[in-house]
Order: sequence, then C-alpha cells, then structure tokens
Amino acid sequence: MRNNIYIIYLLLLAVLPVHSRNTSLFSVYEITCEQQIEPSGIGSKSPRFSWKVACQQRGYRQSAYRILVADTEDALTADKGTVWDSGTFLSSNSVLVPFQGKELHSATRYYWKVKVWNEVGEESAWSRQGSFVTGIMKERDWGKAQWIALEKDDSAKNLYPGIHAPLVRKMIGDRKVGGYKLPMFRKELPINKEVKEAIVNISGLGHFDFYINGEKVGNHFLDPGWTNYAKTALYQTFDVTALLKKRNVMGVMLGNGFYNVPRERYFKQLISFGAPKVKLALSLRYADGSSEVVVTDRSWKVCESPITYSSIYGGEDYDARKYQVSWMNPGFDDDSWKTPVIAKTEMELKAQVSAPLTVRDILPVVRKYRNSKGNWVFDFGQNFSGIIRLKVKGHSGHKITMKPGELLEKDSTVNQRASGGPYLWNYTLSGKRVEEWQPQFTYYGFRYVEVSDIEKLELVELTGMHTTNSAPEAGSFSCSLPMFNKIYELIDWSIRSNLASILTDCPHREKLGWLEVAHLMQHAMQYRYQLDGLYSKVMGDIKDSQTQEGIVPSIAPEYVRFADGFENSPEWGSAFIIIPWYVYRWYGDKSLLSAYYPYMKRYLEYLSTRADNYIVAYGLGDWFDLGPKHPGYSQLTSNGVTSTGMYYYNALIMSQIAKLLGEEKDEERFTQLAICIRKAYNENFYNTATKQYDRNSQTANAISLYFGLVEEQNRELVYQNLINDIKNRNYALTSGDIGYRYLLRVLEENGDSDIIYKMNTKYDVPGYGWQLAYGATALTESWQAYGFVSNNHCMLGHLMEWFFSGLGGISQQRESVGFKKIKIKPQMPIGINSASTSYTSPYGDIACRWVRKSGRIRLYVQIPANSEAIVYLPAKTVEEITEGGIPLKDVGECRILETHNENYILVSVGSGNYIFEM
Repeated sequence: MRNNIYIIYLLLLAVLPVHSRNTSLFSVYEITCEQQIEPSGIGSKSPRFSWKVACQQRGYRQSAYRILVADTEDALTADKGTVWDSGTFLSSNSVLVPFQGKELHSATRYYWKVKVWNEVGEESAWSRQGSFVTGIMKERDWGKAQWIALEKDDSAKNLYPGIHAPLVRKMIGDRKVGGYKLPMFRKELPINKEVKEAIVNISGLGHFDFYINGEKVGNHFLDPGWTNYAKTALYQTFDVTALLKKRNVMGVMLGNGFYNVPRERYFKQLISFGAPKVKLALSLRYADGSSEVVVTDRSWKVCESPITYSSIYGGEDYDARKYQVSWMNPGFDDDSWKTPVIAKTEMELKAQVSAPLTVRDILPVVRKYRNSKGNWVFDFGQNFSGIIRLKVKGHSGHKITMKPGELLEKDSTVNQRASGGPYLWNYTLSGKRVEEWQPQFTYYGFRYVEVSDIEKLELVELTGMHTTNSAPEAGSFSCSLPMFNKIYELIDWSIRSNLASILTDCPHREKLGWLEVAHLMQHAMQYRYQLDGLYSKVMGDIKDSQTQEGIVPSIAPEYVRFADGFENSPEWGSAFIIIPWYVYRWYGDKSLLSAYYPYMKRYLEYLSTRADNYIVAYGLGDWFDLGPKHPGYSQLTSNGVTSTGMYYYNALIMSQIAKLLGEEKDEERFTQLAICIRKAYNENFYNTATKQYDRNSQTANAISLYFGLVEEQNRELVYQNLINDIKNRNYALTSGDIGYRYLLRVLEENGDSDIIYKMNTKYDVPGYGWQLAYGATALTESWQAYGFVSNNHCMLGHLMEWFFSGLGGISQQRESVGFKKIKIKPQMPIGINSASTSYTSPYGDIACRWVRKSGRIRLYVQIPANSEAIVYLPAKTVEEITEGGIPLKDVGECRILETHNENYILVSVGSGNYIFEM
C-alpha cells in the first residue's frame, strides 16, 4: 500500500506546475548530524540527520525529503549519493532521520545535503553541503596504537575505588597515592606525499593537550571528559589536514584530572587509576590513493613536562625554567628523552559525545588592592568557573603564588574554607622577557585571586578565563523587572559554572556529578543550552556506576562511595529513569530509552526491594530546605514523601517508556505498580481530616500534586492548603533542593504566577532576593547565602524554568515530542509589564514577546516551520482580539478552538509570525 502511495505521489509531482528552485518560498537551513553542526568523532553506525526550514508563508508543513550522502565533495556537488541516496521519501519528519546507506569507515569525512517538499509538492533547493567525520567504528581500526606512558603503573600509587578525604589516613595510613610525574611526548613525522585527509583519534588520561608543529589542535579544555576509568575512557577526533607540512612534529602534554588525584594539598577524595598515558591513531589518506596510520608506540619519545604538579582539586604548578623551547620543532635534539613505557588498560574507549569544554568569556580585573598581609587581591567582579592567564616579568627562579577563592575573609585574604583548600597556582619564572602562562589541566570556582611574592617583579597582570561546556545556547529571556533579570543572570552563571563534562555540584570543593540536579534542573538548563550530548554522556556515567544489585549511587561517575545517606538516595538515583524520558520529550530522541531500558528496569526493581508495603523511606529527602536548623538533611518533609513520590513517578514513566518500546508486559506491570504505590502513599501520608500531606510542608503538598498522587476529589483542597501555607508565611518559601521545582510547577500549572512573583521578589527572607542583597553573583548552595557552603551552586535554580515556560510562555503540549506541538501561554503577573523569550527547538526558533500598556496587551509569537502551536490569548471574547490589525475571526491562519476556559481564548496556528492585540 505504501509503495502505491509513493508512486501516486511521484506522478503528482510530475504533473504539478514546475516551480523554480530559485523562487521557492522556503529553504533548508542549519543541517545537523547527531544534533551537531559539522561534527567530528561520530561513533554511530547509523548517524541521524536533522534540518530546519525557513518559510516566508505561514503554515508550512513538510511532506517529503531527500538526503544524499557522499564520500567526496565533488560527488555531492554532482548530486550523487555515493554512500546513501534516500530517494524522495514521504515523511514530515525533519528531526533525527537515521542514515541507511553503505557501511561507514573509521576516521573518514562524509558529505551530505538535503532537500524537502511542502504539502503541495513544491520543492526546495538543496541545503548547503554539510559534513561529518567518523571516529573509530571498530576496535581493530585503532590498528597497532598502544597506550604509552612515562612511568609504569604502580600498585602502591594506585587507589580504586577512591576514599573520602576524612577516611584516608584511617584506611591507608601515609601511603603516597597518585605521585606520578606529568609527561610530554613527541614524534617527528616526515610526509613526502600530498595529503588529501588527515584524521586523528586521541585519548590522553587524565587530560591531554595535542599539538602539531607547535600549534595546539582545537580550542578544547580538559579533554577528554571524566568517566569511570575502570570501565570507560573517551577519545576525541580532529581533522588536522590543514596543519600538516612536509616535516612535522606531533606533541602531547598530559594532566591528571580525575584519573589520578595526588595526595597533596586539598582533595575531596583520593583516587588513582594509574600513571598518565596516551593513545593516538593518525589516519592519513594521500592524493595518490594510498593511506597509512601513524600510532602511539615505542617510536615516540617522552620526558617530564614543566608542569611539576597538577590536581583537579589542588591546583597546578609550572616551572618555566624546565620548558624546552624547540621541543615541537623538527630536528630538535631529543636524545635525552626516554622511550615510553607501554601501558596495559582494559577500559572501553568510546567517542566523546558531549560538547567539549572551552574558554567562553574573558573577564578583566575590576579592582586591585593590597590586603592586610601585603598581598595583592585581584577582583574580577564575578564568581565563575575557570582559570587565569598570567602575564609577568621578573628574574629567573622567582615563584609567584596565586590563591583563588569565591569569598574574602574580613582581612581581605582569600577564603577557601567552603570551596576546598589549599588550592594554588604556582608559576616559577624563566626570566626571559615578558612571560604568559595559564593552567592547563585544572580549574576552580572563584571571584578573587590573592597573589603573593610579587614585590620584586616588574610586571604582574591577571585575566580571568571562564571555562564551561561549549553546548550551544538555545534560549534567551528578559523582562521589565530588573530583579528578575538579575536572578536570571545569577542562575545562568551557576549553570555555566557547573556545566563540565558532567553536571557538577560546584566548580571547586567537589566537582562531582550529584544526580538530583541533573533531572530537577533539566528543563531549566535545556531552555538555555542544547544539552542532548551532555545527557547522553551522563547516562553512560550512571550505567557504569550502577551496581549488580541495581543501585544507582547519588553521584556518577562514582569515584568514591559516600555514607550517611549520601551513597544512595532515591531522589538522586531516579535521574537514571527521568533523564532519558525528559530527553525524549524535549528533543524527540528515544535512543537513550532503548539503550538503557534494561538497566533502568533494574533500578526500579531495586527500589521495590527497599519498599515496605510500597513505601520507600530512606535517603537525603528535601535537601537544604528552610527549617529551624542549619541546612542539610530535610527538616520539614519526611523522606518517605520524597522517596516514595519518586518511586511512583519512576513507575509511571517506566510504564510510558515500556509502551513506547512495545514492552506490553512491562507496561502492565509498571502501571499496576504505580497504582499500588499511590494507594499506599495516600494511606501513609494523607491526613483525611486536615486534607494535608505529611506535615503540610510546601514540598509534601507540591510533590503530591505534581506527581498525580492526590485523589481527584482532594486536589482542590490540597492545593488550597499549599496556597494557604505560602500566604500565611507572607509568601516566604520553605522548599529545598528536591521540592522547590515541583512547587513552582504546581503553581504555574494552576495559573498562579502572581504567587510565584510575590515569593521571588522578596529581599527580606532567604531566597533569590536575599542572595542578591548579600552580594552573590552566582546562585549559592543555600537559600541563606551562607559563607560556609558553596557560593556557586545551581541546584536551586528552578525559577529559570518558570522564566521560560510561565512568564515567557513557551512550552509544549502534553502529547507533543520535540516541540512539534507548541504551547504559548505567557502568564502576566501584576508588577511585570513585558517579557521577551525565545527558544530554538529541534524545528527552529520559537519566540514569545508580550507588552502590557494602558490596559492593552500585545503578544508577538513566532512558530517554526513544520510545527504548530496553540496560543492562549488572555481575553474574555474573540471580538476584542486582533491579529496583525485584523479581527481574529477573519484571520484564516488562526483557528479559534472551542474551550470552556473563561480566562483565555485558545487559537490553533501553524508556523509563522503573529501579532495579537487584545
């Protein structure tokens, strides 16, 4: 039947009027492979293609596409799909279309393009040509590449699993863990042929910088991403064709990262997987058709680098006197260098799918002064994750010490008590002219840098370098209330500061992947950044950390097993089920659901073993809520409420995933499990007399409502109890890390953004305003902005989600996937007169901007091609609404929906730009 339809469609195309490709009113733009533009290191055998469509007319819908993939640019230019030609394929899908062509080869660049048809058979021009570079498709394609190192792995220096710092002496005495030297490697590479293509795949543990002819390859920082190195390591892929000459030198410098944490200075936990090592394969294809692979082996040379100390927790030291000036030049005398040691490892090497870390911003010093100790303090005016660039001039052998920190003591010395210390950067001068240096393999969260021992120096200048995950920005927000714009920036700085190769809790003291933030802040962060790659990486980390019993620890990678509830808490471990479901709903990507489904089932089954008559009651609960004591364990809500609530939410999600994947028996089983949990939850935590849950905390009532645990006949009463509690506290919040997101969600879903506004415009009680009044420039760990905990934490940043979905009005309809069906419903609390919000969905740019003036509201809406929306217009009658100056009922592209909502008129629209006024 489908073939017959296809033939009829082609016949229609043949008889329809011919439309010039150059005069089409629509075109294809931003073509991506695996959601990336021009990606390198594609490890999938069936990579997926996506594209967006720009259209001058409203209501565009795609009806078909054709994709060509070729192995040369010339073939693609000639419209020859030498690797894959999809043919004209009838489909409206433009997101994550899987490759179905010939087998892809390792370390190869492929070229592709796409064209589309609209509903009436009009054809677009071809898109621009895109490309992607494959990584290592098969293990054997590494060829004879070996792991090479400066030193042999030493069992006396190695330690895995790691040990929490307070327990180190008790467990291992004075054993010197992780005391390996940091190496640099070189290899000369003469090339006597014309190079057509040169692709390198490289992994250096813990971190590497790779050079060709003295130029660093790429602008990445801290490659590769952190993993559980007992199981997995990541590699990066680079196209280095343009860097090669007839005489070449490849150079590699290595740092420690989490692969090797030395027992010196500060460390949150002590761990070492072995000596730093590197593995590399350079695939060369020549113009004459020949090829070869250059690999790491004993033909390379190695010596100790000028980096004399490097720790992800303790800082970095560099002795410029040890730098060998010409080591990356051909002909350099490396006779004193050693032959590398061949290292044995058993971890699996995988392509890095998360965006690399890069330097995002350069921050100037805003103030410089001497403190009570006579040291200079450099103030960058902003708390951020990153490093410094030092510019200095002085005599050889002079050592300058730099101590970064978020806060200052009363005597203006740097305070590292809450951020972990001592953490230092030490630089020893070579004495040769003006010298510049920046740490290569470590970073910290800081605003201030205290610099000592600079009296005899002729020049000392510092520049701040903000490092973060380079995931593309996806959304923007601003409004008429300056306080909310400041809160937006406050949260955003904390998000960026904790977007590493994992989502960290803080950029200094721990740098660990605490999992509750990964799902609770997921929507908030996805509005701002495209994070599908990062979440794919996080899921791999969780899977590697899951135990045989099915336990998902609270951190991933789990370098160390904590205790006292921190090792395994359901609100944290549930990320393993919630994250891939949210990724599917947000991006339309169900690959994580398919890949990890068996492991997600194991976690839900583990939670069932911890349940007592369907009640799970262990873990950390609503961490850092606002109770009478200092923040920490939940004070106002029983941990059975949050743990069992998550248990129920997991069962609901797993039933939907099972249905999506065609697992009918699992769907039935998980649905029944959810029913049993809900019944037990209400029997244990619902007070039928007071219509309250647990102790009537904001978190208890909000979680019960959001997860759907409340019986329908009780929802209005429970919700009113929640509102009463907020009002009785004069709109002060009490929810913590777990509950606050759900509190905001419930208030927004019930149209009570006026209450959200009142709760979050207060300076006199702990909250965002309190933090701003305290002088915070990034979101702090505690609502109270305490100095004894982190001052750069994104775990309480849930208002960001409301900025976009509530105040900004951009979300998707309940049944929608990947923002195919958009919901535009801005909520306009008194006190705000305008808001402007945008989000780039898989289909293109969504925008919502509203202005309220003189009793009238103007709403600007943009819907991307190949998607549609329902717009909620705040009006009583259709007659009072215009679109583009025309009465709404006369606008053909706006279909007015029948609704019983007395506060809104609902309108269904296709793609395009709209201006509503009412």
